[in-house]
Amino acid sequence: MNDIRGRVTKDGIHIYEDADFAGMRAAGQVAAEILDAVISQVKPGVTTAEIDAFITEEVKRRGVISATIGYKGYRHASCISVNHVVCHGIPGAKLLAEGDILNIDVTVIVDGWYGDTSRMFVAGTPSRKAERLIEVTHEALMRGIAVVKPGNTFGDIGHAIQTHVEANRMSVVRDFCGHGLGLEFHAPPNVLHYGRAGSGPVLEEGMFFTIEPMVNLGRPETKTLADDWTAVTRDKSLSAQYEHSVGVTATGCEIFTLSSADKSFRTWE
Repeated sequence: MNDIRGRVTKDGIHIYEDADFAGMRAAGQVAAEILDAVISQVKPGVTTAEIDAFITEEVKRRGVISATIGYKGYRHASCISVNHVVCHGIPGAKLLAEGDILNIDVTVIVDGWYGDTSRMFVAGTPSRKAERLIEVTHEALMRGIAVVKPGNTFGDIGHAIQTHVEANRMSVVRDFCGHGLGLEFHAPPNVLHYGRAGSGPVLEEGMFFTIEPMVNLGRPETKTLADDWTAVTRDKSLSAQYEHSVGVTATGCEIFTLSSADKSFRTWE
């Protein structure tokens, strides 16, 4: 494990130094570029295994490391979660059908730093309800990011996300959350996507973490399948997720995984 620079708060959250932002920026941009490259691969008739193979080659071509291959026995360079799969979907032989929605989650290691991001894609053209779910989820993520600044709390992030999602009569998944990262893949804190404004640890400059809300069209409950990875909605409703890695700055935050090529979240257009 890498030596962690900086100090640690009473809540166990690492406070990184100014120079460390460059490392996170580099890792985040590689992850974002890989998802940009994937856009052309997502179409009806393609398997998620084929998409993962493409991602694996993109990781190798860039000379970086996949954080997920070998992580707790996982064997793939991505998680690909289709339709009612909430997260941790395992790439496989099932063909994508017209209108399928899928979250693709990629994490890479660049010079010891972790870049973690996920994005929604559609095979073909989405239904209106699926498109609306994707829109609400992306907006919820960005509203959560908008409140990231020193002096606010992690509860403010969750409250901003939950308020927007529930105003649109959808639900926030409670069983999974964002996490601290940097020179570690998963570290404190747990970043909840629901909660009470003003609650939780106070945000400080130098904190690095993910925000990755999972939003369901139906109820929020999930269950994990027998493979011990794949999480699905209990009511089989559609689910969507977006994820960015961010760092708290002196005046707000920096999104490390913001795409330089894809200015819109409409990655199916």
